[in-house]
Amino acid sequence: MALQHAKPGEIVDLRPLGGKLRDAKTAAIIKSERFEAVRLIVLAGTKIAPHKVPGNVMLHCLEGRISLGLPDSAVVLSAGEWVYLTGGVIHSLDGIEDSSLLLTILLGS
Repeated sequence: MALQHAKPGEIVDLRPLGGKLRDAKTAAIIKSERFEAVRLIVLAGTKIAPHKVPGNVMLHCLEGRISLGLPDSAVVLSAGEWVYLTGGVIHSLDGIEDSSLLLTILLGS
């Protein structure tokens, strides 16, 4: 069954999942020609290997804490914090706590 994406004007609930977080799965919210938005679930101990995407990336930590590995350093992103990366930057993610993030990728021009 195909995942249904949000429609223009549709409200998407991004409140913290709390006790439901451990059972949640990463889910695409919308993908268009210009951008993609995903609710990214990164559980404690989960590692997402170094990778890059062509578009600019924004991560907004909705709950929990993750370590964002960058080419020369790592930063910890906690609930309520937001970070921006330019397209093509190699990065990785390590779950410090069970976490939910809003990932937005800008595509094309």
